[in-house]
Amino acid sequence: MPASAPTSVVLLSGGLDSATACALAREAGHRLIGLSFDYGQRHRRELGAAALVAQALGLEEHHTVAVNLAAWGGSALTDPTMALPSAGLAAGTIPSTYVPGRNTVFIAIGLSLAEARGAERLVLGVNAVDYSGYPDCRPDYLEAFQSLADLASRSGRQGHGTRLWAPLVHWSKTEIVRQALRLNVPIAATWSCYGGGSQPCGVCDSCRIRDAALIEAGRPELASPPAPHTTPAAPPLEQPPPSP
Repeated sequence: MPASAPTSVVLLSGGLDSATACALAREAGHRLIGLSFDYGQRHRRELGAAALVAQALGLEEHHTVAVNLAAWGGSALTDPTMALPSAGLAAGTIPSTYVPGRNTVFIAIGLSLAEARGAERLVLGVNAVDYSGYPDCRPDYLEAFQSLADLASRSGRQGHGTRLWAPLVHWSKTEIVRQALRLNVPIAATWSCYGGGSQPCGVCDSCRIRDAALIEAGRPELASPPAPHTTPAAPPLEQPPPSP
């Protein structure tokens, strides 16, 4: 990108949504700075995925900040004693995978980096459709945080503060997949599974939503691999009755 190009800081989780939002910012002609977080999540697979995405999409910088939200737990993503949900999202409830204060902390740190770099945008991959139970993925939350950002920063007080940009907030997961394919996002390199195995589990809520969208978008080969097929054991042979 030319030196005169606008700059975006991208909160890069390693998942499909943040990678797609990042690619949209690149398409808009922005220089990209990635910001990922080691927040005490159950596994580090998504951090490795974030590094792969940053390289594939040509980010000029990529920072990883440690902030241990697991110290006080409260989420299935930071407390390994809590079961990961796989029964689907119930209307009107906040899933156990909600991490208390996560987006508030991440956005605040992202705005600090953005102001230091003179970035016009802080790019967020939040989505209010598939994860409507999360209070910090909703449009009213983003609007309120923008007001706070404008009041809390020197650049905001001067009238040119960083804008929160969440292009996927109203998109379906299938639309996100279609845009990712159009933008040549390295989907296979992203990681959305709540587990940290060698392959996506295919059964957690995140895997099921992602896999359904990939299949609907015509790319089933990018979905989670099927579980290994186990051939049931043959029943024991019937033994002849003992001789009298």
